Amino acid sequence: MKKMALLFHFFIFLLLQQLSPGSANPEGDALYALRSGLNDPDNVLQSWDPTLVDPCTWFHVTCDVDGHVTRLDLGNANLSGNLVPELGKLERLQYLELYMNNLGGRIPAELGGLKSLVSLDLYHNNLTGSIPPSLSKLSNLRFLRLNDNKLTGRIPRELTKLANLKMLDVSNNNLCGTIPTGGSFSKFTEESFKNNSRLEGPELMGSVRYDVGSRR
Repeated sequence: MKKMALLFHFFIFLLLQQLSPGSANPEGDALYALRSGLNDPDNVLQSWDPTLVDPCTWFHVTCDVDGHVTRLDLGNANLSGNLVPELGKLERLQYLELYMNNLGGRIPAELGGLKSLVSLDLYHNNLTGSIPPSLSKLSNLRFLRLNDNKLTGRIPRELTKLANLKMLDVSNNNLCGTIPTGGSFSKFTEESFKNNSRLEGPELMGSVRYDVGSRR
């Protein structure tokens, strides 16, 4: 009888382990951590239920055939709050679309762990702090749009290592220092950097024309 009881309790333990989102799906954990850090007055994240171990069933989440999260589409969703470092665990994520919300706080350095990321769109928010140098680890990144925030500090020169970067926009922030000129940055025009009053643009040697007057 005691053996049967032990087997029963062991079975219940295994069942609870399977139902636990923390052990069953780390990606679901990461997304629920994001939801917990956000204010969602329009309930766009209502389907993000932590008791459902498969986040692929949640609205605004796209997965691949293996059940890994590849896309988050939460642009213009009236969300506020902060991004969370747990987002860096979404290693198959290709598109992180969080533009035109009211997000504040810093950009987590852990986003540098999104090794599959193709597009990072955080524009038109209220993000503060500096641009994390860790974003230079995103070797597949093609689109980086951080414009219209409240970002400060220098543009990390490490970002010039992003060989696949096709689109960069950090305009309308409060960045300072000089604009990196090497690597992929050599093809970006002043439009990518405009309206940063403390940013020294003339270091963009040869890639754009500046109205500095005629020289003889």
